[in-house]
Amino acid sequence: MVAISRKCNFLILLVAGVFTLSTTLVSCKAPDTREKVAVAAPNGIKTKLLRIGYFTAADITKSRQVLEKRLNPLGIQVQWAQFTAGPQLLEAINVGSLDIGAVGETPPIFAQATGIPFVLLANTIPGTGEGSAIVVPEDSPIKTIADLKGKRIAFQRATASQYFVVKALQEGGLELKDVKHLNLIAPETRAALSRKSIDAAVLGDPHLAIFQRTEKVRILRNAKGLSTQGGYWIAARSFVKENPELIKIVLEEVYKLGKWSKANTQEVAEIVGRDTKLDLPTLETIVKRRRFGIRPITDKVIAGQQEISDLFYKQKFITKKINVKDVTLTPEEYAAILPAEIKP
Repeated sequence: MVAISRKCNFLILLVAGVFTLSTTLVSCKAPDTREKVAVAAPNGIKTKLLRIGYFTAADITKSRQVLEKRLNPLGIQVQWAQFTAGPQLLEAINVGSLDIGAVGETPPIFAQATGIPFVLLANTIPGTGEGSAIVVPEDSPIKTIADLKGKRIAFQRATASQYFVVKALQEGGLELKDVKHLNLIAPETRAALSRKSIDAAVLGDPHLAIFQRTEKVRILRNAKGLSTQGGYWIAARSFVKENPELIKIVLEEVYKLGKWSKANTQEVAEIVGRDTKLDLPTLETIVKRRRFGIRPITDKVIAGQQEISDLFYKQKFITKKINVKDVTLTPEEYAAILPAEIKP
């Protein structure tokens, strides 16, 4: 893992989730010391360094070095930084320490509401919903969602877990204010549930898969049927404007790798296993719950994202009503960066 700034203080964490989650919390702004390519404007690349974020659950794009193979011959270095969750990755974009990364559907809503200058590049295909769940100890008296009223439930705020919990609670006639929410990252949530200092936890893979194999827990409700339109590849707006050809290369490689991953799930599990040190059966479970690939930002995708943001505004999770279209590109800009195979 690379150091983003020598003067930065890093909080080392360990977390992951089905909607996208990792290990380094960027805590200060890193100086931008990148060289500019002398004559780069004609080919749409004005940098010699691509700073890309990823999460603990391993990233096949990083593991297979597909971006390095495309970009290093062009004189462009790829610098990877690991993050705890989507909010931390977006904050890194906000302070200028990161250029691009992939997150779930919820962090961009909070980021947009606070004015972080990012754009949605492409939509990541959602998983089956089985890789995220509300879990309780096996011997817990909690049997239904309605039984969570007044109980202590832990998950990290502003992640995809928040939307899942809100929708799941609605099924039991509850709202988030009806439970005692503890804002914990995944490792803390796992530890708290093991100690039984909380009544329920929201976990995503790989933490959920690990818990299912190693702890006596019971799934109260998974996200199947509550999954959203999926997450996003995002980037700093200024970076996209200056480097459209570079963004196109990234998305082309992500798209091709998604096709390869769908056809080689066992090899994907083996690669992720090497990166995360998890056993193969657990990894195979995780991979089966995932979906690979990207697709364009369509009106349907935007409508799904707007629906979630409107819900968050109504429930006062965000204080500003947002228009999702404000963080999208023009049709011409999308045409310049999307792989030919996924252009709308």
